[in-house]
Order: sequence, then C-alpha cells, then structure tokens
Amino acid sequence: MIDFQNASYIKLGPWETTKAQSDLAEILIENETVHLAFKGMRDSVTFTNKRIIALNVQGMTGKKKDYTSLPYSRIQAFSVETAGTFDLDSEIELWFSGLGRIKLEFTRGVDIRGLNRLIGDHVL
Repeated sequence: MIDFQNASYIKLGPWETTKAQSDLAEILIENETVHLAFKGMRDSVTFTNKRIIALNVQGMTGKKKDYTSLPYSRIQAFSVETAGTFDLDSEIELWFSGLGRIKLEFTRGVDIRGLNRLIGDHVL
C-alpha cells in the first residue's frame, strides 16, 4: 500500500502501453485499457481508462508486488510542474480524498501536458 504521508515515485520514464497492458492483465477489469504507462527502476505507474495503478515491486527477487488502485473519482486536486532549463524533470502531485497526496516525478521527454489532459478528462 502507498504511504500517503511520504508517497513519491521518482524518475518515471515512458513505458510501452502494450507491455503495461500485458504485465497488468491479471488485475485489469473487463473493458479496462491502458492509456499511458511509466516505469522506474522496478516500480511503475499506469493510467488506464478507469484508474491509476501504482505497482511497487518488493524484495530481492521482485516476486512480491504491491498493486495500489487509485480511482480518478477520489482525486480532489492535482498540480503539474513542467520541466525547465536546468531542472529537466517534470512532476505531478495528486491529492486523494480521505487518503492524502502522492507525487510522481518524470524523466525528461515525458509529455506532461498530455498527462495533465488525461487526468483532467477523468477528474473535471
């Protein structure tokens, strides 16, 4: 489960949506499709048409996995920070009703504005 007091996913880069769809097939519900997916060293964050799925791979072997489902309907507010000249990373912060905040930090080259539109389409 995500620790909403210190929730931060750092250095997420683009991940092929077909790979994410395949890797998450066992937990996706009927008619759920992957819109965007991002992966760090071991962890990932996937945006589907129904929810956000945060995958935390645990342990030395990586066999233990924690899947946290974050429904768009629970997002109260969100903030987007684009990359700058010297700070090449972009960030999104999401505030969830009754849960807290998570921060997602993306590597250079991620279409943060497109992600902002995706979240806005599901939240607003």
